Amino acid sequence: MPKRILQGVVVSDKQEKTLVVRVERRFTHPLLKKTVRRTKNYHAHDENKVFKVGDTVSIEETKPISKLKRWIVLPKPAT
Repeated sequence: MPKRILQGVVVSDKQEKTLVVRVERRFTHPLLKKTVRRTKNYHAHDENKVFKVGDTVSIEETKPISKLKRWIVLPKPAT
């Protein structure tokens, strides 16, 4: 089974080697037929502390690293 990759915005980088990433998903409400936005926060592992608050990052599912961390931050693409 392939690993899930999500994209979101860093909302906190205060912890050591951990980022809190807010991921937003959009879907159509089944009854009202209106587009609804839902957000969820994920704790992601950032070994080198590269990213700061406000950065857009991609996170990938991985084995559990700690109690809350099950995601790792993918490195920035080379430009």
